[in-house]
Amino acid sequence: MRRSSRIRQKEGAAAVKSIVTIDLSERQNGFNYIEASKHRSCWVHILAVPRRGRSKRRVKTGPKGKLNTTTFHTYFRSMWDRYSEDKKASFAYLDCLWFSLYYDPASRQKVLLWIKKEAIFSKAYVIVPIVLWGHWNLLILCHFDQNTESSTRRPCMLLLDSLENTGPRRYETEIRKFVFDVFQAMGRSETKKMLSKIPFVVPKVPQQIDDKECGKFVLYFIHLFMNNSPEVFEAPNGYPNFINEKWFDRGGYEDFCNQLITGL
Repeated sequence: MRRSSRIRQKEGAAAVKSIVTIDLSERQNGFNYIEASKHRSCWVHILAVPRRGRSKRRVKTGPKGKLNTTTFHTYFRSMWDRYSEDKKASFAYLDCLWFSLYYDPASRQKVLLWIKKEAIFSKAYVIVPIVLWGHWNLLILCHFDQNTESSTRRPCMLLLDSLENTGPRRYETEIRKFVFDVFQAMGRSETKKMLSKIPFVVPKVPQQIDDKECGKFVLYFIHLFMNNSPEVFEAPNGYPNFINEKWFDRGGYEDFCNQLITGL
């Protein structure tokens, strides 16, 4: 006797419920993992096993995949809006597309005009997300509200990169040119020689474990820097000494990614 289509559908649904996702990767030392397979797509495997009922626990995994500029901006604005006015008073930021648009000679003058209207160098810190060649970095211009030769609040350029083997110092020439062009657009008197003395620092920071996390790392860098930045850099190396390769652990980063979703 043939079974009805309704019976077959119920059996199919029951089979689906018995499929459980199991992560076979083993965590070690926060950021390092033992691969369950040589292929990245095989880190998570599917096994069909018996299961009693539906688990009530739901685990959030944060934003999936690499962030595009629209998603990045949405998350950033959600973060920014939650800061107090007192906290935001020391910071300015540029749209995450502006540096890449500046990088294109066809749109460079428009970008400089937009930045001039923002008066970004009236703030102690300027946050500049950079996305070029599909990779995200964070540039922070520190104490550019001061004279470039100030001895008390010495300006510096911080570039934070969660994938340092890509060679983040390759950006230095363009970043220095960018800063000089912004100064010129604002009518400031600093020369290229004066700007060449401003330190360009690429401190060691925690590193991503795949090729999709760079945008989320930049958001986390911003979050931590805004929460911990001092009024003046006292560290002998010329930038905050809390920025190092042990700045945060993997668990803190993953909690932050989950909060990105709940904060929207």
